[in-house]
Amino acid sequence: MSIDYGKYELVIGLEVHAQLLTKSKLFSGDATSFGADPNTHISPITLAHPGTLPKLNEQAISHAIKMGLACNCEITRLNYFARKNYFYPDLPKGYQLSQHTTPICVGGWVNIQVPGENARNIQLNRIHLEEDAGKSIHDIEEDYTCIDYNRAGVPLIEIVTEPDLHSGEEAYAYLTELRKRLRYLDVCDGNMEEGSMRCDANVSVRLKGATQLGTKVEVKNLNSIRNVKKAIEFEAKRLIEIIESGNTVIQQTRSFDANNGTTFELRTKEDANDYRYFADPDLTPFIVKDELLEEIRKNLPELSMQRSLRYVNQLGLNEYDANLLTEEKEIAHFFEQSIQFTNQYKGIANWIAGPIKSYLNEQNSSIQNFPIAPQKIAEIVEWIEKGKINFSIASTKLFSALLNEPNATVENLISSLNLEQNSDSSSIEQWVDQVLTQLPEKVKEYQKGKKGLIGLFMGEVKKISKGKADPKITNEILLRKLQS
Repeated sequence: MSIDYGKYELVIGLEVHAQLLTKSKLFSGDATSFGADPNTHISPITLAHPGTLPKLNEQAISHAIKMGLACNCEITRLNYFARKNYFYPDLPKGYQLSQHTTPICVGGWVNIQVPGENARNIQLNRIHLEEDAGKSIHDIEEDYTCIDYNRAGVPLIEIVTEPDLHSGEEAYAYLTELRKRLRYLDVCDGNMEEGSMRCDANVSVRLKGATQLGTKVEVKNLNSIRNVKKAIEFEAKRLIEIIESGNTVIQQTRSFDANNGTTFELRTKEDANDYRYFADPDLTPFIVKDELLEEIRKNLPELSMQRSLRYVNQLGLNEYDANLLTEEKEIAHFFEQSIQFTNQYKGIANWIAGPIKSYLNEQNSSIQNFPIAPQKIAEIVEWIEKGKINFSIASTKLFSALLNEPNATVENLISSLNLEQNSDSSSIEQWVDQVLTQLPEKVKEYQKGKKGLIGLFMGEVKKISKGKADPKITNEILLRKLQS
Protein backbone atom coordinates (compact mmCIF):
# COMPACT_ATOMS: atom_id res chain seq x y z
CA MET A 1 0.00 0.00 0.00
CA SER A 2 1.37 3.38 -1.02
CA ILE A 3 0.94 6.02 1.70
CA ASP A 4 0.90 9.76 1.04
CA TYR A 5 2.56 10.95 4.23
CA GLY A 6 2.57 14.54 2.95
CA LYS A 7 -1.19 14.96 3.31
CA TYR A 8 -0.90 14.83 7.10
CA GLU A 9 0.18 17.53 9.54
CA LEU A 10 2.23 16.62 12.58
CA VAL A 11 1.23 18.34 15.85
CA ILE A 12 3.61 18.25 18.83
CA GLY A 13 3.52 19.54 22.37
CA LEU A 14 6.62 19.23 24.56
CA GLU A 15 6.90 18.96 28.33
CA VAL A 16 10.39 19.68 29.63
CA HIS A 17 11.40 18.97 33.23
CA ALA A 18 14.40 21.06 34.28
CA GLN A 19 16.12 20.38 37.59
CA LEU A 20 16.78 23.71 39.31
CA LEU A 21 20.27 24.69 40.43
CA THR A 22 19.52 24.99 44.13
CA LYS A 23 21.70 23.60 46.89
CA SER A 24 18.76 22.01 48.71
CA LYS A 25 15.54 20.25 47.79
CA LEU A 26 12.18 21.92 47.17
CA PHE A 27 10.69 21.17 50.60
CA SER A 28 13.67 20.13 52.75
CA GLY A 29 17.32 20.96 53.42
CA ASP A 30 18.65 17.79 51.77
CA ALA A 31 21.41 18.30 49.22
CA THR A 32 20.70 18.13 45.47
CA SER A 33 24.18 17.54 44.01
CA PHE A 34 24.50 14.82 41.36
CA GLY A 35 26.60 11.67 41.71
CA ALA A 36 26.43 11.01 45.47
CA ASP A 37 26.19 7.46 46.81
CA PRO A 38 22.60 6.17 46.79
CA ASN A 39 20.35 7.31 49.63
CA THR A 40 22.83 9.76 51.17
CA HIS A 41 20.85 12.93 50.34
CA ILE A 42 17.84 12.01 52.45
CA SER A 43 16.19 12.99 55.72
CA PRO A 44 12.93 12.27 57.59
CA ILE A 45 11.20 14.85 55.35
CA THR A 46 12.37 13.20 52.11
CA LEU A 47 11.38 9.81 53.52
CA ALA A 48 7.93 11.19 54.56
CA HIS A 49 8.20 10.12 58.20
CA PRO A 50 5.01 10.79 60.19
CA GLY A 51 4.88 14.26 61.70
CA THR A 52 7.33 15.87 59.26
CA LEU A 53 6.27 19.03 57.44
CA PRO A 54 7.58 20.56 54.19
CA LYS A 55 9.10 24.03 53.96
CA LEU A 56 9.31 25.81 50.61
CA ASN A 57 12.68 26.68 49.02
CA GLU A 58 12.66 30.41 48.13
CA GLN A 59 15.52 30.07 45.62
CA ALA A 60 13.42 27.65 43.57
CA ILE A 61 10.69 30.29 43.31
CA SER A 62 13.20 32.88 42.09
CA HIS A 63 14.58 30.47 39.48
CA ALA A 64 11.10 29.70 38.17
CA ILE A 65 10.26 33.41 37.89
CA LYS A 66 13.56 34.10 36.14
CA MET A 67 12.83 31.47 33.49
CA GLY A 68 9.27 32.74 33.13
CA LEU A 69 10.41 36.30 32.48
CA ALA A 70 13.00 35.07 29.97
CA CYS A 71 10.18 33.24 28.15
CA ASN A 72 7.79 36.23 28.10
CA CYS A 73 5.35 34.67 30.60
CA GLU A 74 2.86 36.33 32.93
CA ILE A 75 3.83 35.72 36.57
CA THR A 76 1.12 34.42 38.88
CA ARG A 77 1.07 36.38 42.15
CA LEU A 78 -0.95 34.04 44.40
CA ASN A 79 0.37 30.47 44.21
CA TYR A 80 -0.18 27.19 45.99
CA PHE A 81 0.87 23.54 45.66
CA ALA A 82 -1.47 20.60 45.07
CA ARG A 83 -1.07 16.92 45.80
CA LYS A 84 -0.95 14.81 42.66
CA ASN A 85 -2.11 11.37 43.78
CA TYR A 86 -0.37 8.83 41.62
CA PHE A 87 1.60 5.77 42.66
CA TYR A 88 5.25 6.73 42.59
CA PRO A 89 7.23 3.74 43.93
CA ASP A 90 10.25 6.02 44.31
CA LEU A 91 8.47 8.94 46.06
CA PRO A 92 7.89 7.91 49.69
CA LYS A 93 4.84 10.14 50.31
CA GLY A 94 2.84 8.29 47.66
CA TYR A 95 1.93 11.60 46.00
CA GLN A 96 3.80 14.42 44.28
CA LEU A 97 3.60 18.09 45.22
CA SER A 98 3.04 20.14 42.07
CA GLN A 99 1.38 23.38 40.98
CA HIS A 100 -1.75 22.24 39.20
CA THR A 101 -4.25 25.11 39.39
CA THR A 102 -1.83 28.02 39.83
CA PRO A 103 1.29 27.59 37.65
CA ILE A 104 3.76 30.30 38.62
CA CYS A 105 4.30 31.28 34.94
CA VAL A 106 1.46 31.45 32.42
CA GLY A 107 1.62 31.76 28.62
CA GLY A 108 4.74 33.14 26.97
CA TRP A 109 6.75 31.99 23.99
CA VAL A 110 10.21 30.89 22.83
CA ASN A 111 11.58 32.13 19.51
CA ILE A 112 13.17 29.47 17.29
CA GLN A 113 14.93 29.39 13.94
CA VAL A 114 14.95 26.24 11.81
CA PRO A 115 17.57 26.45 9.01
CA GLY A 116 15.92 27.44 5.74
CA GLU A 117 12.67 28.51 7.43
CA ASN A 118 11.34 31.75 8.91
CA ALA A 119 11.85 32.34 12.62
CA ARG A 120 8.72 31.90 14.70
CA ASN A 121 7.49 31.90 18.29
CA ILE A 122 6.58 28.60 19.93
CA GLN A 123 3.70 29.30 22.31
CA LEU A 124 3.98 28.12 25.91
CA ASN A 125 1.07 27.02 28.07
CA ARG A 126 2.78 27.27 31.45
CA ILE A 127 5.86 26.83 33.59
CA HIS A 128 5.19 25.37 37.01
CA LEU A 129 7.12 24.14 40.04
CA GLU A 130 7.08 20.57 41.33
CA GLU A 131 9.25 18.04 43.11
CA ASP A 132 11.10 15.22 41.38
CA ALA A 133 10.69 11.55 42.19
CA GLY A 134 13.51 9.20 43.15
CA LYS A 135 15.07 6.60 40.86
CA SER A 136 14.13 2.92 40.49
CA ILE A 137 17.05 0.70 39.45
CA HIS A 138 16.23 -2.69 37.98
CA ASP A 139 19.62 -4.12 36.98
CA ILE A 140 21.45 -4.48 40.31
CA GLU A 141 19.45 -7.25 42.02
CA GLU A 142 17.99 -10.07 39.96
CA ASP A 143 14.78 -10.43 41.96
CA TYR A 144 14.33 -6.94 43.37
CA THR A 145 14.07 -3.31 42.32
CA CYS A 146 16.50 -0.98 44.12
CA ILE A 147 15.41 2.55 44.93
CA ASP A 148 17.64 5.63 45.30
CA TYR A 149 15.83 8.50 47.03
CA ASN A 150 18.58 11.10 46.46
CA ARG A 151 16.59 12.73 43.65
CA ALA A 152 13.25 12.56 45.49
CA GLY A 153 12.15 16.09 46.32
CA VAL A 154 14.67 17.85 44.06
CA PRO A 155 13.05 21.05 42.67
CA LEU A 156 11.90 21.03 39.06
CA ILE A 157 10.22 23.40 36.72
CA GLU A 158 8.03 21.84 34.07
CA ILE A 159 7.92 23.90 30.87
CA VAL A 160 4.85 23.00 28.82
CA THR A 161 4.24 24.17 25.26
CA GLU A 162 0.95 24.44 23.49
CA PRO A 163 0.53 21.87 20.66
CA ASP A 164 2.44 24.34 18.51
CA LEU A 165 5.33 22.41 16.93
CA HIS A 166 5.01 20.66 13.59
CA SER A 167 8.24 18.76 12.90
CA GLY A 168 11.15 17.00 14.53
CA GLU A 169 13.36 19.85 13.32
CA GLU A 170 11.24 22.42 15.16
CA ALA A 171 11.36 20.33 18.33
CA TYR A 172 15.15 20.12 18.00
CA ALA A 173 15.46 23.90 17.54
CA TYR A 174 13.09 24.60 20.44
CA LEU A 175 14.92 22.34 22.89
CA THR A 176 18.30 23.73 21.83
CA GLU A 177 17.12 27.29 22.47
CA LEU A 178 15.40 26.33 25.73
CA ARG A 179 18.56 24.68 27.05
CA LYS A 180 20.58 27.79 26.16
CA ARG A 181 18.18 29.94 28.19
CA LEU A 182 18.30 27.61 31.19
CA ARG A 183 22.09 27.69 31.13
CA TYR A 184 22.48 31.42 30.52
CA LEU A 185 20.14 32.10 33.45
CA ASP A 186 21.98 29.60 35.73
CA VAL A 187 18.59 28.02 36.39
CA CYS A 188 19.52 24.48 35.22
CA ASP A 189 22.71 22.93 33.85
CA GLY A 190 20.77 21.28 31.00
CA ASN A 191 22.69 17.99 31.22
CA MET A 192 20.21 15.56 29.70
CA GLU A 193 22.64 12.66 30.13
CA GLU A 194 22.50 13.21 33.92
CA GLY A 195 18.72 13.58 33.90
CA SER A 196 18.70 17.22 34.97
CA MET A 197 16.76 18.10 31.82
CA ARG A 198 14.21 15.59 30.53
CA CYS A 199 11.63 15.81 27.79
CA ASP A 200 8.26 14.17 27.13
CA ALA A 201 6.77 14.58 23.66
CA ASN A 202 3.02 14.55 22.95
CA VAL A 203 2.60 13.60 19.30
CA SER A 204 -0.49 13.46 17.07
CA VAL A 205 -1.28 13.72 13.36
CA ARG A 206 -4.22 15.13 11.42
CA LEU A 207 -5.07 15.84 7.80
CA LYS A 208 -3.68 19.14 6.58
CA GLY A 209 -6.32 21.84 6.94
CA ALA A 210 -8.12 20.04 9.78
CA THR A 211 -8.62 21.98 13.01
CA GLN A 212 -9.38 19.19 15.46
CA LEU A 213 -6.38 17.54 17.10
CA GLY A 214 -5.80 13.86 16.54
CA THR A 215 -5.46 11.32 19.35
CA LYS A 216 -2.07 11.84 20.97
CA VAL A 217 0.58 9.52 22.25
CA GLU A 218 3.16 10.58 24.81
CA VAL A 219 6.78 9.51 24.50
CA LYS A 220 8.37 9.71 27.95
CA ASN A 221 11.77 10.61 29.38
CA LEU A 222 13.75 11.30 26.22
CA ASN A 223 17.35 11.86 27.29
CA SER A 224 18.85 13.79 24.38
CA ILE A 225 17.69 16.43 21.94
CA ARG A 226 18.64 14.18 19.04
CA ASN A 227 16.53 11.35 20.47
CA VAL A 228 13.53 13.67 20.81
CA LYS A 229 13.75 14.42 17.09
CA LYS A 230 14.13 10.72 16.20
CA ALA A 231 11.23 9.64 18.43
CA ILE A 232 8.91 12.28 16.97
CA GLU A 233 9.76 11.31 13.40
CA PHE A 234 9.23 7.60 14.16
CA GLU A 235 5.88 8.28 15.88
CA ALA A 236 4.65 10.50 13.04
CA LYS A 237 5.23 7.70 10.54
CA ARG A 238 3.72 5.05 12.86
CA LEU A 239 0.55 7.07 13.55
CA ILE A 240 -0.04 7.84 9.87
CA GLU A 241 0.35 4.16 9.01
CA ILE A 242 -2.20 3.21 11.71
CA ILE A 243 -4.74 5.68 10.30
CA GLU A 244 -4.10 4.70 6.68
CA SER A 245 -4.59 1.02 7.51
CA GLY A 246 -8.07 1.83 8.87
CA ASN A 247 -7.23 1.32 12.53
CA THR A 248 -7.75 3.69 15.47
CA VAL A 249 -4.95 5.48 17.32
CA ILE A 250 -5.11 4.68 21.05
CA GLN A 251 -3.99 7.30 23.59
CA GLN A 252 -1.05 5.78 25.39
CA THR A 253 2.32 6.38 26.98
CA ARG A 254 5.35 5.08 25.11
CA SER A 255 9.12 4.98 25.54
CA PHE A 256 11.95 5.31 23.01
CA ASP A 257 14.58 2.68 22.27
CA ALA A 258 17.68 4.61 21.20
CA ASN A 259 19.38 1.42 19.98
CA ASN A 260 16.96 0.86 17.08
CA GLY A 261 15.19 4.23 16.85
CA THR A 262 11.72 2.89 17.66
CA THR A 263 9.13 3.48 20.38
CA PHE A 264 7.24 0.88 22.43
CA GLU A 265 4.13 0.94 24.61
CA LEU A 266 4.40 1.41 28.37
CA ARG A 267 0.77 1.86 29.43
CA THR A 268 -2.58 3.32 28.47
CA LYS A 269 -2.53 7.02 29.34
CA GLU A 270 -4.29 8.26 32.46
CA ASP A 271 -6.44 11.38 32.31
CA ALA A 272 -5.86 14.35 34.62
CA ASN A 273 -8.85 13.48 36.82
CA ASP A 274 -7.18 10.18 37.68
CA TYR A 275 -4.61 12.17 39.70
CA ARG A 276 -7.27 13.57 42.16
CA TYR A 277 -5.54 16.93 42.64
CA PHE A 278 -6.29 18.92 45.79
CA ALA A 279 -4.52 21.79 47.57
CA ASP A 280 -1.81 20.56 49.93
CA PRO A 281 -2.89 21.31 53.52
CA ASP A 282 0.68 21.32 54.88
CA LEU A 283 1.92 24.19 52.66
CA THR A 284 0.54 27.70 52.90
CA PRO A 285 0.02 29.64 49.63
CA PHE A 286 2.88 31.94 48.64
CA ILE A 287 2.64 35.41 47.12
CA VAL A 288 5.06 36.85 44.55
CA LYS A 289 5.48 40.49 45.61
CA ASP A 290 6.20 43.38 43.25
CA GLU A 291 9.60 43.98 44.87
CA LEU A 292 10.80 40.43 44.20
CA LEU A 293 9.51 40.45 40.64
CA GLU A 294 11.21 43.74 39.80
CA GLU A 295 14.49 42.68 41.41
CA ILE A 296 14.60 39.49 39.32
CA ARG A 297 13.60 41.38 36.17
CA LYS A 298 16.31 43.98 36.75
CA ASN A 299 19.02 41.35 37.19
CA LEU A 300 18.16 39.17 34.19
CA PRO A 301 21.37 38.46 32.23
CA GLU A 302 21.80 38.97 28.50
CA LEU A 303 20.57 35.83 26.75
CA SER A 304 22.30 34.11 23.83
CA MET A 305 20.02 35.56 21.15
CA GLN A 306 20.45 39.11 22.47
CA ARG A 307 24.21 38.65 22.74
CA SER A 308 24.42 37.26 19.21
CA LEU A 309 22.60 40.32 17.83
CA ARG A 310 24.98 42.61 19.74
CA TYR A 311 28.00 40.86 18.28
CA VAL A 312 26.61 41.40 14.78
CA ASN A 313 25.38 44.97 15.22
CA GLN A 314 28.10 46.39 17.48
CA LEU A 315 31.18 44.27 16.82
CA GLY A 316 30.65 43.67 13.10
CA LEU A 317 30.81 39.87 13.27
CA ASN A 318 28.84 37.77 10.81
CA GLU A 319 25.85 35.73 12.00
CA TYR A 320 27.73 32.43 11.82
CA ASP A 321 30.52 33.63 14.14
CA ALA A 322 28.05 35.34 16.49
CA ASN A 323 25.94 32.20 16.82
CA LEU A 324 28.98 29.99 17.34
CA LEU A 325 30.34 32.26 20.08
CA THR A 326 27.02 32.40 21.95
CA GLU A 327 26.16 28.71 21.67
CA GLU A 328 27.61 28.15 25.14
CA LYS A 329 27.63 30.76 27.88
CA GLU A 330 31.20 29.89 28.90
CA ILE A 331 32.50 30.32 25.33
CA ALA A 332 30.80 33.73 25.13
CA HIS A 333 32.36 34.65 28.48
CA PHE A 334 35.84 33.70 27.20
CA PHE A 335 35.26 35.85 24.10
CA GLU A 336 34.10 38.79 26.25
CA GLN A 337 37.22 38.51 28.41
CA SER A 338 39.51 38.32 25.37
CA ILE A 339 38.14 41.45 23.67
CA GLN A 340 38.94 43.50 26.75
CA PHE A 341 42.54 43.40 25.49
CA THR A 342 42.05 43.86 21.73
CA ASN A 343 39.54 45.21 19.23
CA GLN A 344 40.36 42.46 16.74
CA TYR A 345 36.97 40.80 17.27
CA LYS A 346 37.08 38.67 14.13
CA GLY A 347 40.59 37.49 15.01
CA ILE A 348 39.47 36.31 18.44
CA ALA A 349 36.41 34.60 16.91
CA ASN A 350 38.68 32.77 14.44
CA TRP A 351 40.91 31.53 17.26
CA ILE A 352 37.97 30.28 19.31
CA ALA A 353 36.36 28.57 16.30
CA GLY A 354 39.69 27.13 15.11
CA PRO A 355 42.62 26.16 17.36
CA ILE A 356 40.78 26.47 20.68
CA LYS A 357 37.71 24.43 19.67
CA SER A 358 39.96 21.81 18.04
CA TYR A 359 41.98 21.47 21.24
CA LEU A 360 38.86 21.20 23.41
CA ASN A 361 37.40 18.53 21.12
CA GLU A 362 40.63 16.53 21.13
CA GLN A 363 40.83 16.69 24.91
CA ASN A 364 37.08 16.12 25.34
CA SER A 365 37.20 19.16 27.59
CA SER A 366 35.35 22.44 28.12
CA ILE A 367 36.47 26.06 27.90
CA GLN A 368 36.39 26.26 31.72
CA ASN A 369 39.41 23.94 31.76
CA PHE A 370 41.28 25.67 28.93
CA PRO A 371 44.77 26.49 30.29
CA ILE A 372 45.57 29.63 28.26
CA ALA A 373 44.23 32.92 29.63
CA PRO A 374 41.98 35.06 27.39
CA GLN A 375 44.47 37.92 27.61
CA LYS A 376 47.20 35.77 26.02
CA ILE A 377 44.95 34.80 23.11
CA ALA A 378 44.34 38.52 22.59
CA GLU A 379 48.09 39.15 22.61
CA ILE A 380 48.64 36.49 19.95
CA VAL A 381 45.96 38.08 17.77
CA GLU A 382 47.64 41.49 18.18
CA TRP A 383 51.04 40.05 17.16
CA ILE A 384 49.43 38.57 14.03
CA GLU A 385 47.61 41.81 13.23
CA LYS A 386 50.88 43.78 13.45
CA GLY A 387 52.54 41.33 11.05
CA LYS A 388 55.12 40.15 13.58
CA ILE A 389 54.03 36.51 13.41
CA ASN A 390 51.78 34.65 10.97
CA PHE A 391 48.67 32.66 11.86
CA SER A 392 50.12 29.34 10.72
CA ILE A 393 53.12 29.55 13.06
CA ALA A 394 51.02 31.02 15.87
CA SER A 395 48.32 28.33 15.68
CA THR A 396 50.80 25.46 15.70
CA LYS A 397 54.14 26.19 17.35
CA LEU A 398 53.20 29.12 19.60
CA PHE A 399 49.84 27.66 20.62
CA SER A 400 51.46 24.31 21.46
CA ALA A 401 54.19 26.04 23.50
CA LEU A 402 51.61 28.03 25.47
CA LEU A 403 49.59 24.91 26.21
CA ASN A 404 52.73 23.37 27.72
CA GLU A 405 53.75 26.59 29.52
CA PRO A 406 50.56 28.57 30.17
CA ASN A 407 52.35 30.91 32.59
CA ALA A 408 54.98 31.95 30.03
CA THR A 409 54.60 35.30 28.28
CA VAL A 410 53.72 35.37 24.59
CA GLU A 411 56.63 37.65 23.77
CA ASN A 412 59.21 35.47 25.53
CA LEU A 413 57.99 32.33 23.77
CA ILE A 414 58.10 34.02 20.35
CA SER A 415 61.65 35.15 21.10
CA SER A 416 62.93 31.87 22.56
CA LEU A 417 61.42 29.81 19.73
CA ASN A 418 62.58 32.30 17.08
CA LEU A 419 59.09 32.57 15.62
CA GLU A 420 58.95 36.26 14.71
CA GLN A 421 57.95 36.77 11.10
CA ASN A 422 60.51 38.09 8.61
CA SER A 423 59.11 41.07 6.71
CA ASP A 424 62.40 42.09 5.13
CA SER A 425 61.77 42.30 1.38
CA SER A 426 65.35 41.54 0.36
CA SER A 427 65.48 38.31 2.41
CA ILE A 428 62.11 37.18 1.08
CA GLU A 429 63.16 38.01 -2.49
CA GLN A 430 66.18 35.74 -2.11
CA TRP A 431 63.95 32.87 -0.95
CA VAL A 432 61.56 33.48 -3.86
CA ASP A 433 64.43 33.48 -6.38
CA GLN A 434 65.71 30.23 -4.93
CA VAL A 435 62.29 28.55 -5.31
CA LEU A 436 61.73 29.81 -8.88
CA THR A 437 65.20 28.67 -9.91
CA GLN A 438 64.52 25.17 -8.52
CA LEU A 439 61.16 24.87 -10.33
CA PRO A 440 61.64 26.21 -13.88
CA GLU A 441 59.05 23.87 -15.44
CA LYS A 442 56.42 24.91 -12.91
CA VAL A 443 57.22 28.56 -13.66
CA LYS A 444 56.52 27.93 -17.38
CA GLU A 445 53.24 26.16 -16.54
CA TYR A 446 52.15 29.08 -14.38
CA GLN A 447 52.98 31.58 -17.10
CA LYS A 448 50.93 29.51 -19.57
CA GLY A 449 47.86 29.97 -17.37
CA LYS A 450 48.06 27.41 -14.56
CA LYS A 451 47.57 30.09 -11.88
CA GLY A 452 46.81 27.57 -9.11
CA LEU A 453 50.56 26.86 -8.88
CA ILE A 454 50.96 30.03 -6.82
CA GLY A 455 50.10 27.88 -3.79
CA LEU A 456 52.99 25.54 -4.58
CA PHE A 457 55.45 28.43 -4.79
CA MET A 458 54.15 29.92 -1.53
CA GLY A 459 54.53 26.55 0.19
CA GLU A 460 58.12 26.15 -0.99
CA VAL A 461 59.04 29.64 0.26
CA LYS A 462 57.44 28.77 3.57
CA LYS A 463 59.58 25.61 3.80
CA ILE A 464 62.83 27.41 2.99
CA SER A 465 62.10 30.25 5.41
CA LYS A 466 60.93 27.78 8.07
CA GLY A 467 57.60 29.53 8.10
CA LYS A 468 59.00 32.96 8.87
CA ALA A 469 58.44 34.69 5.53
CA ASP A 470 55.66 37.27 5.65
CA PRO A 471 52.90 35.68 3.46
CA LYS A 472 51.62 39.01 2.15
CA ILE A 473 55.03 40.25 1.03
CA THR A 474 55.92 36.79 -0.32
CA ASN A 475 52.78 36.75 -2.46
CA GLU A 476 53.48 40.24 -3.82
CA ILE A 477 57.08 39.36 -4.80
CA LEU A 478 56.04 36.05 -6.35
CA LEU A 479 53.38 37.68 -8.53
CA ARG A 480 55.76 40.40 -9.65
CA LYS A 481 58.52 37.98 -10.63
CA LEU A 482 56.19 35.45 -12.29
CA GLN A 483 54.63 38.17 -14.44
CA SER A 484 57.93 39.66 -15.55
